[in-house]
Amino acid sequence: DVQLVESGGGSVQAGGSLRLSCVASGYAYSVNCMGWFRQAPGKQREGVASIDIVRGTTTYADSVRGRFTISRDNAKNTVYLQMNSLKAEDTGMYYCASRTEYCFILHKANFGNWGQGTQVTVS
Repeated sequence: DVQLVESGGGSVQAGGSLRLSCVASGYAYSVNCMGWFRQAPGKQREGVASIDIVRGTTTYADSVRGRFTISRDNAKNTVYLQMNSLKAEDTGMYYCASRTEYCFILHKANFGNWGQGTQVTVS
């Protein structure tokens, strides 16, 4: 199966930037869509962004559009999330997820494989 490992989280002041990375290993060739989700304490896990591995088509949540950029380096089996102009409401645990089929609606139910998460704190 596919294993996902996130990195790049940390603490940053409002207006700052962070770059998250997600490395896929194992049977990564079977993955057609990668996504980033986040979960704040007491809230449900919500979609942040997704990218089609082959075509590069992207999807963003309204709350992050224009501030976050998702990209991929297929040669490295890695997906990135560049986070700029960070706000306090961006705070949460960020998870990388994969989907065998092409990208569809950005919702946790559409992704079957998950990393352990990396914490992002904006103050």
